[in-house]
Amino acid sequence: MWIADLRLVLPDRVVPHGALRMEGGRIAEIAEGAPRGPALDGGGLLLIPGLVDLHGDMIEKEVEPRPDAAFPLDVAIGELDARLAASGVTTAYAGLSFAEGKARLLRTEDRARGVIEAVARLREELRVDLRVHARFEVTNPRAEPVLRDLLARGLVGMVSLTDHTPGQGQYRDIEQYIRYQTRAHGEDATTVETRARERMAAPRAWEVARGVTSLARAQGLPIASHDDDTAEKVGLMRELGATISEFPVTLEAAAEARRLGMATLMGAPNALRDASMTGNATARAVLEAGLLDMLAADYHQGAMLPAVLAWERAGLVPLHQAIALVTCNPARAAGLGDRGALAPGQRADLVLLDDSGAAPRVRAVWRGGRLIHSDGWSGRAAAAAAAAA
Repeated sequence: MWIADLRLVLPDRVVPHGALRMEGGRIAEIAEGAPRGPALDGGGLLLIPGLVDLHGDMIEKEVEPRPDAAFPLDVAIGELDARLAASGVTTAYAGLSFAEGKARLLRTEDRARGVIEAVARLREELRVDLRVHARFEVTNPRAEPVLRDLLARGLVGMVSLTDHTPGQGQYRDIEQYIRYQTRAHGEDATTVETRARERMAAPRAWEVARGVTSLARAQGLPIASHDDDTAEKVGLMRELGATISEFPVTLEAAAEARRLGMATLMGAPNALRDASMTGNATARAVLEAGLLDMLAADYHQGAMLPAVLAWERAGLVPLHQAIALVTCNPARAAGLGDRGALAPGQRADLVLLDDSGAAPRVRAVWRGGRLIHSDGWSGRAAAAAAAAA
C-alpha cells in the first residue's frame, strides 16, 4: 500500500513531497515525488517512524489510579495500550519498580510480578509492542529472587538500577526533597525528614545489583543507570554494565556518560515544561550542551511529540534530529535495529502527524503495517478536505 503527498522525516533529512509503500509489515519503498501506483492521499501531513519509549511510568497509574484502588490488570493494561497508540508510541518499555517501603500497593515484589506476567500474557493482543522495564532499587536486595526469576523466564525487556535514597541522585538536596514529599503526599516535614535519615543509613546491595545486570547482559538486554549525579556514580554504573544513563541530574554526569560511550536519556515532560520537578538539570540544558541522545515519556506519554516539535520550532534542533530523539536513537540504544527509521526493510511502524496547529495531532498510527490508531483520518477524507480548501 502506498501513501502519497507526505512530508517524510528520514534519518538524515526531510523530504518535502514524497510517498512510502508498505508491504508485509515492512517499509518496501520510499519515493521522492509521486508514488508508482495507486495511493492513499496523505494530504501533505508529516510521516515519521513510530515512537520508541524506553521509560514510561504510566502503567502504575493505570493499575492503581488512586492509593489502594487496584484495577483489573486486563483493563489497566488495555487502557495504557490505547493511550500509547494514540500518542504515536509503537514500542514502549513500561517501568515497574521493585522498591521497598513504598506506600503504593503496586510497588511490592508480588504485585509487580503479577503485572509483568499479565503484560506477557496480553502482549500479542495489544496495539503496541509493550515490553517491561524492571527498575531494581539497590537498597532492596530482597527483590533479587523475584527479578532473577522474571529474567530467566524472558519476561523482562530492560533493567535499570535505581537509588532513590535522599541525599544523592534525584534528591541530593535534602531540603528540596522534604518540600517535594510534603507537597506531593501531604505528610508533615518532621516525618519526611525522619524517614529520609533512616533511608540514608541503609546499605546499597551493589553485589546483588551486579548479579542482576550479569543475567541481563547474558540475555542481551539494555541496562540503564538512573538519576546519575556525579561522574563517580556514572563510572560505577558503567562498570556494572549500564549503557544508558537515564535522567542524569547534572551536566557533569551527562558529560561523563557521553565520555564513557553511554547514551543519555531525559524526560519529555521536563523538556516540554523546561523544568525539572526536583530542581535538577533540564533536558534543554543537556541538549544545548550537546549531551542529549533521547527523550522518554517518563510520567506522560503525550509529552514526547509536543516536546521535540517545540524544540524544532524554537530553532534548537533540525526536525529530523528532533524526531530521532524519540525514534531511531532509543531504538538503537535498546538494540532494536529493525525499527525507528523510515527506510526500506524497517518495520512499518509509522505515525501520520498533523503539525499545523499549536499542538501536534496524531492522525493515524501503524505498527508492522497494521493500522492501530486513527482519529477518523483516511486518505480519501484528506483528499476531499484538500479539494474543498
